[in-house]
Amino acid sequence: MRYLPLTDADRQEMLATIGVKSSDDLFSDVPAKAIISESEITLPSHKSEMQVERELSAMAGKNTAAGSVPCFLGAGTYRHHIPTAVDHLIQRSEFLTAYTPYQPEVSQGTLQALFEFQTQVAMITGMDAANASMYDGATACAEAVSMACRATRRKKAILSGKLHPHYSEVTKDFTKQINIKCESLAPDVNDTEDLIGRIDKETACVVVQTPSFFGHLKDYSALAEACHAVKALLVIVITETLSLGLLKSPAEMDADIVVCEGQSLAGGLNFGGPAVGFLSVKKKYIRQMPGRFVGQTKDVDGKRGFVLTLSTREQHIRRGKATSNICSNSGLMALAYSMHMSLLGETGFTRLAEINHETAVTLSEKLAKVDGVKVLSSTFFNEFAVILPDDAGKIVEALAKRKIFGGVPVSRLYPKYPELRNVMLVAATETNTEQDMDSFVSELSNIIKEGV
Repeated sequence: MRYLPLTDADRQEMLATIGVKSSDDLFSDVPAKAIISESEITLPSHKSEMQVERELSAMAGKNTAAGSVPCFLGAGTYRHHIPTAVDHLIQRSEFLTAYTPYQPEVSQGTLQALFEFQTQVAMITGMDAANASMYDGATACAEAVSMACRATRRKKAILSGKLHPHYSEVTKDFTKQINIKCESLAPDVNDTEDLIGRIDKETACVVVQTPSFFGHLKDYSALAEACHAVKALLVIVITETLSLGLLKSPAEMDADIVVCEGQSLAGGLNFGGPAVGFLSVKKKYIRQMPGRFVGQTKDVDGKRGFVLTLSTREQHIRRGKATSNICSNSGLMALAYSMHMSLLGETGFTRLAEINHETAVTLSEKLAKVDGVKVLSSTFFNEFAVILPDDAGKIVEALAKRKIFGGVPVSRLYPKYPELRNVMLVAATETNTEQDMDSFVSELSNIIKEGV
C-alpha cells in the first residue's frame, strides 16, 4: 500500500493557500528545456534484482576506471592513494550511521572526531579556527563571500580570473540571491591580472586561489595588505589540500578566510564527489562563520567533553537572523579526511606533498621536450597548464582511446573563450609511475605527429 497521507482535497486546500493552481506551478522557475514529461520517460519494465545487477554491471563495464590506466586528471579533483584502513574504519557502524550530534551526552565520538578535524584544518591553514566542514569547496567559497559581506557590511566581491570556474559560478549563483555583486575577472592563464588596482572602499573581499586554476603559485601578502588598507577581507581558496604540506600557509599571507576542498585525501574521484569543504578564519570573524563549530569543555565531573559551541543551523535559531542556510556538514568525508591525515602525520603529510611536486616537475620536463608542447606554468605544485599545437579537447579524446587520461581541456570549463582551446591542465600525483609518464608523453607525441 502506497503511503499517501494527503487527499486530493488536502492538496487543493494547500495550493489555494499559497496561491497557485497546481503543483506544477511550484516549478515555474525551472526552464522548460530542463523538464522531462512523463511521455519522455522510457524506463524498462520491472526486473528481478539479479537482472538489474547484470544490466548495471554491463553498463559499468563500459567505463574505464582512473586506477586502471595512466591518469593525469585534475582541475579541482585529484587522485591520491587512500589507505585501506580509511575505507575500513569509516564503514564501522558508529561512524557510518552517525548524523547530527544534537545530544552531546550520546554523541561524544562524533563530536571528538569533528573536533580533531577542525584542529587539523586550523593547523595546515595556519588559521585560528575552522568549522566542522562544509558541503564542498565551491559552496564553501560562496559562504566565505557571504560571510565577508556580513563582516564588512558591504556588497561587492572581486573574484580572481585564476579562481576555479566552478567555484566562481557557484559563488555568483549563490550570492545574487542576497544582492551581492560579484565582479568576476576573465581567465588569467598567463598570471598577469591586477587585483590590487581593482580594490576600492566598496569592496567586501577579494577571492583568489593558490595554486591557481592554471597551476600558478603566488604569495598574496601584498594583496592582503591592500585589502586591509580599505578594511576589505582576503579570501584564499585551495582546491588541492595537499599543497598545504609544502607551500606557504594562507595565514602567513595574512588571509582572513580560507576555503579548501578536502576530496583529494578523503576519497576517490568518483565522477566528482562526494567532497568535503573546509572553512577556516581569523578568530575575530568566528561568529560570522556558517555551519557548526565543535568545542572542548568539561562535564560536571571535570572530565573532558565535546559540545556544539556554535551552530547556525536554521532549526536552532530564527531564520531571519541566521548567518547561513546550510543544513549539515560532510561528516563522513570529514572523518575520512581526518583519518588519512592522522595516518600520515605531519612528517608524512609534508613528504607526500614533496613527492607530488617532484613527480609533477619530472612530468613537466618530459612534456616540454615534445615538439609543439609548451609548459605555461613556471612555478606550480602538482598541476600545471600546457599549450598544445591543436585543440586540447580532441587530443584528450585521442589519448583516452589509447587508454590514457591525459588531462583536462580548459575549454570544457571555459567554453566562451576560444583562445583557450589549445590549453590543457595536467596533474601528477604519487599514483603516477615513471612508466605512466613515459606512456603519456610517447602517445601525446604520436598523436601530435599524426594530427587529430
